[in-house]
Amino acid sequence: MKEGDTALVALPQMDGGNKIRPVLLLRQLPAPYYDFLVCGISSQTHQMIKNFDDIIAERDDDFKKSGIVKESIIRLSFLAVIPRNFIAGTIGSISEERHQRVLHRLSDYLVKR
Repeated sequence: MKEGDTALVALPQMDGGNKIRPVLLLRQLPAPYYDFLVCGISSQTHQMIKNFDDIIAERDDDFKKSGIVKESIIRLSFLAVIPRNFIAGTIGSISEERHQRVLHRLSDYLVKR
């Protein structure tokens, strides 16, 4: 399991419960825990925040390898830190180019004044 992989994890929901959802492993956090900063992946494309979230479509070169089954958004607006042992395994991965683009969007947003 590595940065840029997609995985299924139980994520907290607005109603207080948890639901198994696809996520993108954005960054592994430092020792001693090695938790992962993740963002949710959703097929609810109407929720996309333009110039922030990233859409992954069936026509994209990395779609099939991603393990995602239908057009979805990589939701930078839905971040969580997940303990490494909560991630049973991965379902795929995105391209290095997409991973870097997503990370740059997030970092640009975080340092914007």
